Parts: sequence; structure tokens; C-alpha cells
Amino acid sequence: MAKELAEKAKEAFLDDDFDVAVDLYSKAIDLDPNCAAFFADRAQANIKILNFTEAVADANKAIELEPTLAKAYLRKGTACMKLEEYSTAKAALEKGASVAPNESKFNKMIDECNLHIAEEEKDLVQQMPPTLPSSSTTPPLATAADSPSPAAPAKPMFRHEFYQKPEEVVVTIFAKGIPKQNVNVEFGDQILSVVIDVAGEEAYHFQPRLFGKIIPEKCRYEVLSTKVEIRLAKAEIVTWASLEYGKGQALLPKPNVASAVSQRPVYPSSKPAKDWDKLEAEVKKQEKDEKLDGDAAMNKFFSDIYQSADEDMRRAMNKSFAESNGTVLSTNWKEVGTKKVESTPPDGMELKKWEY
Repeated sequence: MAKELAEKAKEAFLDDDFDVAVDLYSKAIDLDPNCAAFFADRAQANIKILNFTEAVADANKAIELEPTLAKAYLRKGTACMKLEEYSTAKAALEKGASVAPNESKFNKMIDECNLHIAEEEKDLVQQMPPTLPSSSTTPPLATAADSPSPAAPAKPMFRHEFYQKPEEVVVTIFAKGIPKQNVNVEFGDQILSVVIDVAGEEAYHFQPRLFGKIIPEKCRYEVLSTKVEIRLAKAEIVTWASLEYGKGQALLPKPNVASAVSQRPVYPSSKPAKDWDKLEAEVKKQEKDEKLDGDAAMNKFFSDIYQSADEDMRRAMNKSFAESNGTVLSTNWKEVGTKKVESTPPDGMELKKWEY
């Protein structure tokens, strides 16, 4: 039955009825979810209707099921190039070329990727600081031919959210109790692909084209008991207006206010300048030389000891004072660290335990 549906899907594809082809391949996959060819062929149909992120996900699944399926690498390379993910596309195409060395398409597409990568590197060099490149603050306009459709899953079974730091974006997918082996996460230059296999249900897919470019080799993820946490390393230190591409404009980081204040011009003044460092030193000297009496002098004495003590001495002082109810203060951690410090009242006084 699955093969019959796949044959009908192929006929629909040849008739340029790509939406019907995708639907038929999906039904075939429901019946036989372990057939890599079905995923690779649906990827090709998705490319035709500009669903490039879905095509990448299908190609990844086909590669996972059958690592030697050459056309799966070809589909992934094609979809990634449409998404302008040239480094990711090149990696997939090189792998495909190693699987099918006689297929000339791979080498031609690799050459095309190299040209685009060289152009991107050239543009990056030309737009280096002192000012950040304009491309880092305004997402490039997409044409009708390469603008992907929103990659929202048909059944969003898991909620997700994100927050960001200057150097990274953290995406959290709230998937509870999912085994680590059921989670597959892949990173591209500007694409995130998450596939979570759920027992007895349709797999969860989340493949957004990201707001900005990332550094795939620095990205990582962790499967926890209640969620999947994904950390995306930003290629540029800018604030993303959203997680997905094309929603708002990037913002440059705020300038360091403190440094800006410190660089203000100094104007001449008739008043003599104050030496604040000298004043601070004098105050500290006065505090040190101050003569105290009674409890104040004793407290200052112990305070000076504590401030100049190392970590072990401080631990010994805290432990001995607390365990002895304030009757013992030791600085020898080796002595008090291995036993409880008993209360030792002063001569002529008796220790009493209070009942509350």
C-alpha cells in the first residue's frame, strides 16, 4: 500500500502537482516510516513548493535511515543553498560526492557553494569595524524564489521559548520525559533543525530559519528530564528581534556608559583639583590609627584578624565561634575542622542550657 501511494506521488510530481505529491508521500511515510526513499522524495517535492526547512528535515531523516542514499544528500544540499546556508550545503554535498563519486551534480553544486562562501567572506572583510556591517542590523530581503514558508509544525505538541545574551541565544523546548536517543538536533549557518520522536505519536519537527547567523561548531544542546535546552552561538554580537528570520530588525549592543563618561573632555577650572586617591589613603590611615576602647577595640581586633585571614582560618573562626556559643574563637582549621567545638565558659562562670 505504501509503495502504491509513493507511485501516485511520483506521478503527481511529474504532473507538477507538488502539493498533492507531498500529501501522498506523507501518507506513504505513515504506513512505512522507515523508508528513506520516501523522505528523500518528499524533500524534493517540498523544495518545489518552497518549503525548504521541511525539505532539510526530510533529507536529514532519510540520511539517518540510510546514510548511503546519495539523493538525500543532494536534496539537503539543494534546500540549504535555497536558504543561503552555503557551508551546510557544501558539507552535505561533499558527503554525497563521497557516496556517489560518479555523480557530476555534486561537484558542480560544491563549486557554486564555494563561490558564494568566498563572496560572503569578502563582504565580511569589507564591512569590518569600526562600524558593524549594515547586514548585521537589517536582515537581507528575500525574493519570492528563496523565501521559505513558515516552518510551524502541523501539531505543535511541545511549547518552546527563547532568551538571549550578547553572545548566544538559548532555545528551550518543553518536552518532558523524552529519551536522549529520541532527540535529533542539527545546526546550520542560519537554520536550526529539531526532530523529537514520540512513542505512538507523530514526530515533532521544529525547523526555523533563524533571525541571524550562528556558529554551528560552537552550538550545543542538552536533553533534560523536563526540557530540551539548545544554545546557539551568535556569529555577530547583535540583539535578535525574534527567533525566526524576517521578524523585526537587529539591534546593536548598547554602548558602555561608564567608558563614555570617563572619556568626557576636561575643561580648565580656577579651583584646585582634589587628589581623591590621597584623601582615601588618609581616611584609611585614620581608621587604622584610631584608638578604641572596650568592646569596640576587641571587635576591631577580631575584625582585622578575619579580614587578613585565609580561607581555612575564616572557616575555623566561624565554626568554633558558632559551635561554642561564642566562647571559643580558633584560627586553626586542622584542630577544629574534624570535631565539634565544645563551649568553654570563662573562669568563674557556669554554662547553662536554655530550654525554649
